Amino acid sequence: MKSEHQATAPDGTALRYVIWRGGAAKHRVALVHSLAMRAEFWEATAAALGDDWEVLALDCRGHGASGKPAGPYAVEQFADDLAAVLDDAGWDAAVIGGASMGGCVAQAFCARHGARTRALGLFDTTAWYGETAPADWEGRGQKARAEGLAALTGFQKTRWFSDHFREANPGLVEETVAVFTANDPDAYLETCRMLGRADLRDALPGVSVPAAVVVGEEDYATPIPMAKDLARAIPGATYEVLPGVRHLSPLEVPEKIAATLAALVEGVPG
Repeated sequence: MKSEHQATAPDGTALRYVIWRGGAAKHRVALVHSLAMRAEFWEATAAALGDDWEVLALDCRGHGASGKPAGPYAVEQFADDLAAVLDDAGWDAAVIGGASMGGCVAQAFCARHGARTRALGLFDTTAWYGETAPADWEGRGQKARAEGLAALTGFQKTRWFSDHFREANPGLVEETVAVFTANDPDAYLETCRMLGRADLRDALPGVSVPAAVVVGEEDYATPIPMAKDLARAIPGATYEVLPGVRHLSPLEVPEKIAATLAALVEGVPG
């Protein structure tokens, strides 16, 4: 069963979120999507988790049906938005997971709302995009603003999905492109700038909950060295490389992501 809701961020921004609820859910997980996606990015993962899980996912500000206020944006602000969504849903705490941009938000959430974080799932993500990140992300955002998001789709499709997956799943690939191109260019630019500025490295040694870092073998958006650095910096984190997978592993291999989340709760006390 899927239900749709709206929360309000601390600054008044409307935040759309959905919940997939199993009939006898034992576990709760809140999930944050990749750049330029929306809550339904996690639909296949929610299905793979099954009835033991209650799954919440939001449209981040600037995305989907949530509000698109003027920038600047910050990953800490996105983390506080997620806290507001959990408040609206009546959730005290949950496993927190995120992919790519969402992984940055999940790290920020754990740092700012540690008592509400039962475990941390970090997929195809990083704590820091590197020295050239501000310029790199500014260039991508400006191209989208000047030429439209469709100008980026050829580049994005090859980053998102492996060659064999694109060939076998053209419908899903085109659905993902449609979500991407529906984004507001100004909000996309501000979110790109946010990622260019993001640096969560100082918070990682303080993570005290079970954590898992997962990366696609062929992910060249947040490649294996970034994932290794992330896993090494988080005390006790597990690390896994998914063979033949690229950047959007929750879409390419949702059952693997569900299995990682299920394994995480085995390490959660109580």
